[in-house]
Amino acid sequence: MNIRNIGVIISREYATRVRKKSFLVITFIVPVLFALLCTLPAIIMLLSKETGKKVEVTDRSGIVMPYLKDSDAVSFVDCSDGNLDTLKKNIVADGADAILCISPVDPETKSVKVDMYSIKPVSVDIKESIASMVGEAVEDYRLSSYSIDGLKQIMEDVKADITVSTYTVGEDGEDRMTSSEVYMIVSIVLTLVIYMFIAMFSGMVMTSVIEEKSSKVAEVLVSSVKAVELMFGKIIGVACVALTQFFLWIVLAAVIIVGINATVGLDSLMGADPDQAQEIARMSGMDMSMVDTVVSGNDSEMAAVFETLMDLNYGQLIFSFVVYFLLGYLLYASLFAAIGSAVDNEGDSTQLQLPVTIPLLLAFFIAFYAFEAPDSQLAFWGSIIPFTSPIVMLARLPFGVPAWELALSIVLLLLTFVALAYVSARIYRVGLLMSGKKTTFADLWKWLKQK
Repeated sequence: MNIRNIGVIISREYATRVRKKSFLVITFIVPVLFALLCTLPAIIMLLSKETGKKVEVTDRSGIVMPYLKDSDAVSFVDCSDGNLDTLKKNIVADGADAILCISPVDPETKSVKVDMYSIKPVSVDIKESIASMVGEAVEDYRLSSYSIDGLKQIMEDVKADITVSTYTVGEDGEDRMTSSEVYMIVSIVLTLVIYMFIAMFSGMVMTSVIEEKSSKVAEVLVSSVKAVELMFGKIIGVACVALTQFFLWIVLAAVIIVGINATVGLDSLMGADPDQAQEIARMSGMDMSMVDTVVSGNDSEMAAVFETLMDLNYGQLIFSFVVYFLLGYLLYASLFAAIGSAVDNEGDSTQLQLPVTIPLLLAFFIAFYAFEAPDSQLAFWGSIIPFTSPIVMLARLPFGVPAWELALSIVLLLLTFVALAYVSARIYRVGLLMSGKKTTFADLWKWLKQK
């Protein structure tokens, strides 16, 4: 192969893609979407709370009304002396949004039946809030029936809130506080990013090959350079585009998140009431224990989070990410390039893509299992087998991986890439000039054996 020719193709591929409007649009839109994904749940929760709802209450039990506390979202009006049918007829005239009917206490179950009537369906938040307050009233009523002094306080006292502090012990015998949740979050981020990049940019290579083949540009290029040089030039050129876009995404996303966080972000979460903070966290997909730490100010938990972040081997993570991204991308991109050369349009590529996309999807699913059990047999073999290792190994890496496993995984991935690149190049050389016939796996085998 002529290195100079490959360099020219890389430059052409890079310049062509970077100058496209789609590259600029995606480069600037993705960080905005990512930042919104991180902050939108908090913004939605802060802006979407209902306020000023009026609920008329007919409490036939005599135990619930004192537990119905007014809030910004809803206020309760005691209408226990009124007739339910009359209240329902006058609901609009009274300016009420709903009528809450509490039945008398059932002597057998020591509970009440709760019915709610409204012109419009009540929100889930208000419904759950009322259910919680009525539930508290029923629980206290049941406790009082035992006639034991201070039973409620006794029940509160026996509840245990246990926090497990975790430490890792180094070779020097010193222990360091750690947070498994931090490792899991780092693992998830690395897995999602590398899966997205490998899948997206490998597919981009295939699309580019198909476009050039269908427009006959490939025939002109092959007359000047070897098909193998064209394939590797295209693959490496797209890889350079991917790295450029990734770097820009990191910078832009960081700037946007910092800007949003200055006005909303974590500050709003810190100032939120516990129930609101929990709901924001649930929408955001955040770890609930970390939210409890923010809301309650648990110093030991926060210390574990920050110490874990400080102790992460960022050099190893960055190096491994770059290595696995490049090798994983090169492996799959070479296969997708071969597929692109074998078909005339993207519709015909579906059947040939299946054996290539299945290992990629399998790696993604194994990685999510590895978050919970990074040292299991499934996670271990998933991080060693070359077709799944780029994704699964990065999922395991934050939890700690022996050096020999990391080295073995990289070596096997490199050797597999070299072997598959050779196979793909032979298919690419023949397939690029073939057209007018739907390609089968038997055809690929024939092209592979041609000298």
